Amino acid sequence: MPILNKDMTLCISLSARPSNNGTRFHNHLYDQLGLNWIYKAFAPTDLGQAIAGVRGLGIRGCAVSMPYKEDVIALVDVMDPSAKAIDSVNTIVNDGGTLTAYNTDYTAIEQLLQRNAVPAAYSVLLRGAGGMAKATAAALRDAGFRDVTVIARNEEAGRALAGLYGFAWRADVDALTADMIINVTPIGMAGGPDAEALSFPQEAVDAAKVVFDVVALPAETPLIKAARAAGKTVITGAEVATIQALEQFVLYTGIRPSDEQVRAAEDFMRAQ
Repeated sequence: MPILNKDMTLCISLSARPSNNGTRFHNHLYDQLGLNWIYKAFAPTDLGQAIAGVRGLGIRGCAVSMPYKEDVIALVDVMDPSAKAIDSVNTIVNDGGTLTAYNTDYTAIEQLLQRNAVPAAYSVLLRGAGGMAKATAAALRDAGFRDVTVIARNEEAGRALAGLYGFAWRADVDALTADMIINVTPIGMAGGPDAEALSFPQEAVDAAKVVFDVVALPAETPLIKAARAAGKTVITGAEVATIQALEQFVLYTGIRPSDEQVRAAEDFMRAQ
């Protein structure tokens, strides 16, 4: 890592509960590629002031995590089609004071469904209705999934998301089961009030063929542990984090690292 200096380019992340995942991933790539850049995670006390700081201080890039993916929309200048199509932002790029919003979460979900060869004929329970849920629902729809039920206690948000993509809505999982279950809520996230909780009942885990948890910290959430113990195919939030972070890196720097460099950065990220 270069010694801090006045010419260093800064990128940041904004999250209610920051992790070191993005920090380690980006900084390791900066080091591998000899870039005079640095990446730092923040938990903002005022989102508006934080985004004003991105603009005013010339911060090049800003990753946006839960729960700010929708709130930042009113604070940027331009919505790239990747963000505009789903009204959710996870990346902001600063070009001379003009803030453009993107969404690389969609790309990550899309790639992981393809890599794991999840059949579009599978039934799906999608728990959550926030910004990440929007990206996930859009990726499911575009991949040809039709039998999808959005699980969200907030009826207005849940019905709106389900209606947007032609899916069903239910307030709670209850006794529902499906071929694939996807958690897109903070349940199971380290540092949160539900860190030790299962986001789906054990019965839903046992009935599923694929279990997908977008929570990246810890890498082994309670849901993922339960799924592995039950012998299910699992897709983890750590995998999502790597893909979306790589696409953010490309947007910020204009450089696409080699597969070997990405694997090294991923290994470094997970070794914390």
